[in-house]
Amino acid sequence: MLKIVNLPYLFFKKVNLPITNKVMNRLLWFCCCVLLFTACKKQDDPAVINPDQAATDDQIIQKYITDNGITGAKRVENVLGRPDTIGVWYVIEKQGPVNTLYSLASNITVGFTGRELTSGRQFATTGDVHPAYRLGEVIRGWQVGLPKVYKGGIIRLLVSSRYAYGPYRQPLLGLDANAVLDFRIEVFDVTN
Repeated sequence: MLKIVNLPYLFFKKVNLPITNKVMNRLLWFCCCVLLFTACKKQDDPAVINPDQAATDDQIIQKYITDNGITGAKRVENVLGRPDTIGVWYVIEKQGPVNTLYSLASNITVGFTGRELTSGRQFATTGDVHPAYRLGEVIRGWQVGLPKVYKGGIIRLLVSSRYAYGPYRQPLLGLDANAVLDFRIEVFDVTN
């Protein structure tokens, strides 16, 4: 047999005090403003460019190009069209037959091999698999370098640390902080 138990502490009485509603509305408004402004704060602060590291990276890349007799290597130019310390060098091995328009929203299907420039150690390869990436979600070196070739093209990118992973270690790839990278990338497809 069931008993009905009356628990008086479960019943609440609503108290309407005019000052309470006014204070609560202001507090709610304040909290919403705080949430709005903190949500607008950029979370992915780019690594601060260390001028000494930038100079070191550029020397490593230029020495590598000279020592290995790489011909046709060009530095990616900045927006104003003059070379600066962007630190991304490229060699077009095959331009590709189809003129291609890239944007950060483009999906790119590629095959690539990535090596650490100083040691020559391969840290990533796609093999026979051709993954697709959104251009805006890959490292900055790819974002500025890949548009130099068309769909069907092959490019080699020598990427300074500030346009790769910066001063952050990448333990899953086995890369130390400030790693300078060498990519050979074949572009199979680009969709916008």
